[in-house]
Amino acid sequence: MATVRQSVDVNVPVSQAYNQWTQFESFPQFMGGVESVVQRDDTHLHWTTKVGGQTREFDTIVTEQQPDQRVAWKSVDGVEHAGVVTFDSLGPKTTRVNVEFQWDPDSAVEKLGSFFGADDLQVRSDLKKFKEFIESRDSETGAWRGQVDSAPQSGEVFGSGTDTGNTQTGSTGAADPGAGI
Repeated sequence: MATVRQSVDVNVPVSQAYNQWTQFESFPQFMGGVESVVQRDDTHLHWTTKVGGQTREFDTIVTEQQPDQRVAWKSVDGVEHAGVVTFDSLGPKTTRVNVEFQWDPDSAVEKLGSFFGADDLQVRSDLKKFKEFIESRDSETGAWRGQVDSAPQSGEVFGSGTDTGNTQTGSTGAADPGAGI
């Protein structure tokens, strides 16, 4: 299992950084290798990625979402991975965005790339692009202020991946196809 940990400080308030991160369908604008993200409902996402000439499709579930604090997810098929993004207010107009995820590279190319830190470099690059993306705008492209509660079970790092039914819809939800969670 490979682990990636990266952070970036962005010059926007924590609510703006968090709100933008909840717009999953905008990820291709700043994440290398992400071709598309389709939000199926408040917690289910379908991803299409292309890395090293190889296209993959897989689904993830948001296991926890606390406004202005954290978003956690795990895969439900394909390459095994789980992660969390946390948001730390460093002042009224500065936020530290922390990304941590674990994944299980399955091909020889993925294992070699992970061994040499290609995944760390990609996440660092993506966070730099996120910083440029969010700082170049007057406001986020949307927001979902709902909450998903699925506390980690014993031995789990990022949550169980089951929807506990405690999902609350904010002012903009998945009913709007352009809105992320």
